[in-house]
Amino acid sequence: MPDPANDVQQVDATDRRILTLLMAEGRLPNNVLAARVGVAPSTCLARVRSLRQRGVIRGVHAEIDLEALGRPLEAMISVSLQASGRGRIAQFRDYLLGLPGVLGVFFLAGRTDFQVHVALPDAGALRDFVVENLSAVPDVAMTETNLIFEHARPRPDTVLG
Repeated sequence: MPDPANDVQQVDATDRRILTLLMAEGRLPNNVLAARVGVAPSTCLARVRSLRQRGVIRGVHAEIDLEALGRPLEAMISVSLQASGRGRIAQFRDYLLGLPGVLGVFFLAGRTDFQVHVALPDAGALRDFVVENLSAVPDVAMTETNLIFEHARPRPDTVLG
């Protein structure tokens, strides 16, 4: 398993430039990526492979227009578990990940145990999701739903600084 503490030390300025460019445009061809970074294509390819093998690059994802798929309503749902459910956190996380409409699950420290990011067709579907899939689960103590009006991502160069 990759050791993130060692990987931070092994990611140099060239690797950070590669990562910044891939965060902005994950499907850049290697020759274009190499030219933008200022290294030979073979060097770039070797660095990208190394970053993948070490687990620094965990995947490349497409950003989807959820409205075009009939799921224009996004929400973040806070979920707190009963004290008696704390021993089943991993199972509950897996349950959440299997629910239709779930885009992401965040396990948190603090007042709430999970944040669940969902995309659904409308307010009725959101209500049904919460009532049928969360409130009906005996381990769930509380939910709080916040609608997402807009989701903006930072520029990749500000993330890796």
